[in-house]
Amino acid sequence: MGRIHLFEFEDQKWFPSFLRDYGTDFLQFLSNKTAMYKPIIPIIEKGLDIGRTNQILDLCSGGGGGLIWLNNELQKHVPHLKILLTDLYPNLSAFEYSSNKASNIVYLKDPVDARNVPENLNGLRTLFLSLHHFKPNDAKSILQNAVDAHSAIAVFEAQERTFLSLLAMFLSPLTVFFTTPFIKPFKIGRLVFTYLLPIVPLFVWWDGIVSSLRTYSLKEMNELVKSLDKTERYDWEINKIKSGPGTILYLLGTPKRRIISSF
Repeated sequence: MGRIHLFEFEDQKWFPSFLRDYGTDFLQFLSNKTAMYKPIIPIIEKGLDIGRTNQILDLCSGGGGGLIWLNNELQKHVPHLKILLTDLYPNLSAFEYSSNKASNIVYLKDPVDARNVPENLNGLRTLFLSLHHFKPNDAKSILQNAVDAHSAIAVFEAQERTFLSLLAMFLSPLTVFFTTPFIKPFKIGRLVFTYLLPIVPLFVWWDGIVSSLRTYSLKEMNELVKSLDKTERYDWEINKIKSGPGTILYLLGTPKRRIISSF
């Protein structure tokens, strides 16, 4: 099946920000509670080590993903770890919740475009469940911007263009119904737009299916990095790893050691 770039409600400027936040809050809750990202800890540690940094610069953070859980695990092996949350449409209540959970997690209130990251923002760039939001030229711009800035970058996608992945997305409204009462920070609106007016389950259902159809395959990720300027200055690791019943696709790009030492 070829990649199909249909629209997601979450990407639309006209889509109410509070509904977008309810969706990203759901994803954050799910990834933290299921420890979805446990298998990728060595990949992140490798990116931090080669990039010679103790800071994660998280792009397209949404609700913060599974970074609360990941932060607790990473701190066991990465002294003085710092995490900076950013997004083009910042979910400030979720960012504040994450920051209150851990003093080393901070956030920016102003929008940050992953295709053109300000030069003063440093660290291992991470994108969780977000590269699929970008068309090929924009996805390439995200990777190229990291290369131009000599920054390590790690991309993670927890869905694929497969029948099983699509089936999981079809069932996502049930997961939204069951988990909503436990999602923090608590908001009356979340209950209203989940149970009385079930907009959140419907848009999560649609965006989840589209996310699977949009997700770049390993072959397509390889094609993206091959098209980059100065791509030979980087080591690229593109693969998939098992996580519970699912699979996480990942891309890790790190400047070659001799390149780092020349700056």
